[in-house]
Amino acid sequence: MKSTLSNIEAFKIIDRETGDIFYGCSQDWFGTHWQRLSGCGPVVVTNILMYGDIAPDGSVRDKGAAESLMEEVWEFITPTTRGIHTVDMLIERVTSYGEAKGMKTLYRDCVVPKEKSLRPSMDTVVSFISDALGRDVPVAFLNLCNGDEITLEDWHWVTVVEMERRESDGHVIVNILDRGRKVPIDLSLWLETTTSDGGFLHFTFI
Repeated sequence: MKSTLSNIEAFKIIDRETGDIFYGCSQDWFGTHWQRLSGCGPVVVTNILMYGDIAPDGSVRDKGAAESLMEEVWEFITPTTRGIHTVDMLIERVTSYGEAKGMKTLYRDCVVPKEKSLRPSMDTVVSFISDALGRDVPVAFLNLCNGDEITLEDWHWVTVVEMERRESDGHVIVNILDRGRKVPIDLSLWLETTTSDGGFLHFTFI
C-alpha cells in the first residue's frame, strides 16, 4: 500500500545563485542563530503553505521567495525556549496565523504519548497519514526522540509527503522533507522505539 501527494515536485526550490535544488525549505536558511536552531516548526508550516499553493508540474520555486515566506510564518509560528514541542502548541500557532490572514483553520491530529500503553497503533497512524495524503494534504510530524531510527533528528518537526507499507516485512516507510532534502525513514521503528512524546498534524485553511 502506498499513499502520496499528487505533486511532490511542487516542493522543489532553486537557489538562483548556485543552481542547487532543494525539496522543501531548510531552517538553515533563517537569518539568526536562534531561528536556525529552533525553526523546524515554522519550516514545516511553510512547506505546507507552499504546497497549498501548488506549483505546476516541472516548475521550481525561488529560494529567496521561500525564505521570505519562512520569515513571515516565523512571526506567528514562533518557538518558545523549548521550541514548539507539542502538537497542541503548533495547532495554536497555526490557528493564529489563519486568523491573521482572515481564514479558518481545519485540522486533525494524532498524538503519540510517551507511555507505550496509551499510544495509537501503527494501523491508526497509517490510516491518519493515508487519509491526509489521499486528500493531498502534507502531514507535520513531531519527533522528540528518534529511538532506533537514526535518520531522524531528535526534538524536531518534519514534513511527511509519501508513505508505503512494505510487503516484505510490513514496516511502514515514509518520505519526509527535512533541511531541503527528501529522506526515507522507518516509521514503524520510530513508533516502536521512541521514548518520548510525538505526533502528527494536518491542516488546511478555508
